[in-house]
Amino acid sequence: MSRIKIIHILHSVGGVDTSLRMIINNIDPSKFENIVIHGRKDNTDFYDRDNNKVKEYFLPIEREISFIKDLKSIFKAKKIIKAEKPSIIHAHSAKGGVIGNVLGFFFRSIPILHTPQAYSFLSAESPFKRKIFVLIERLVKGKNSYLLASSESELERGVKEIKYTKDKTLLFNNCIEPIKLNPEFKNLSSYNLPDNFICTVGRPSYQKNIEMMIESLKLVRDQIPNIHLVIMGIGVVSPNTENVKALIKKYGLEKNTTLINWTERERIFHIVSKAKFYLSTARYEGLPYAIIEALSLSKAIIATNCDGNKDLVIENYNGYLVNENDHVNFAEKIISLYESKENRTTFEKNSYQLFNDSFNLNKNITNLEGIYHQLA
Repeated sequence: MSRIKIIHILHSVGGVDTSLRMIINNIDPSKFENIVIHGRKDNTDFYDRDNNKVKEYFLPIEREISFIKDLKSIFKAKKIIKAEKPSIIHAHSAKGGVIGNVLGFFFRSIPILHTPQAYSFLSAESPFKRKIFVLIERLVKGKNSYLLASSESELERGVKEIKYTKDKTLLFNNCIEPIKLNPEFKNLSSYNLPDNFICTVGRPSYQKNIEMMIESLKLVRDQIPNIHLVIMGIGVVSPNTENVKALIKKYGLEKNTTLINWTERERIFHIVSKAKFYLSTARYEGLPYAIIEALSLSKAIIATNCDGNKDLVIENYNGYLVNENDHVNFAEKIISLYESKENRTTFEKNSYQLFNDSFNLNKNITNLEGIYHQLA
């Protein structure tokens, strides 16, 4: 039996890159052939479950809108698809989704799956810009376009705002394999971390809203003077880093914070595993891998009640949900959880149970295989 050929189109960075690697590394290579089309500046080198290198093509796509580069990407991708003749085009991310859906108008017999990993219009800081992004998403959606959502809340938003009909929506939750801590990365002495700390993983940006976390930390310190927050994920694509540093200095929180640049994923796992609990102040998400990883590591979680987060945190079951920008309530929840070992223990057990039931890739990868078989 011939393999089903799937072409993946994306801007391959961050959680989008992680998602695709999880799929390619776990899907059955005897049944599916994967090909990746992505930006020239993106992460490269994808390998299947048998450690065979996956074919890659490169486009001039970037995160920002560029009419010339995006148009070139569409026509170059069109040539690749014409030559490769895939059974399915799976577009990931906002930019990948626009390109993939436009290509659907040229290849009407090929189903186009779009996994947004957080819709681009959620990042718009002005109502006008948001309306433009929503309009673009609606216009490029063709008759052969399907939403393959990464979370229940993303699926609901696709139906409500992008106007997908129910028969054109599918769900495959972002998932990971259960985490096994690698002893090679357990030495954390260079970070000089205290015995007790709380943590988050997220680049300082509008989306992650780390400023809210710092505002909350200021209030928490009044009650817990030795509170310590570890922020991981500071990197080159962290536009709000200086804002966060300035806020830390303004409130005199230098001794209460540790900022860690991008480091090995395995080392991050060790840091999260030693934390009292995990935080997220994101304004929006698709289905955040960092929180899924925290679930796998049996961590209680305090998070904002936004898309993605609310799919992973159940109020009073494995943590707390707080409204966006309500830094006072967020601080209250930190103090409450920090001081209650009983609640932390219960939430930790429930976090792992939730992970194993719903976000364990070893159990769920067959669901995605079934979707591909259904549409091919």
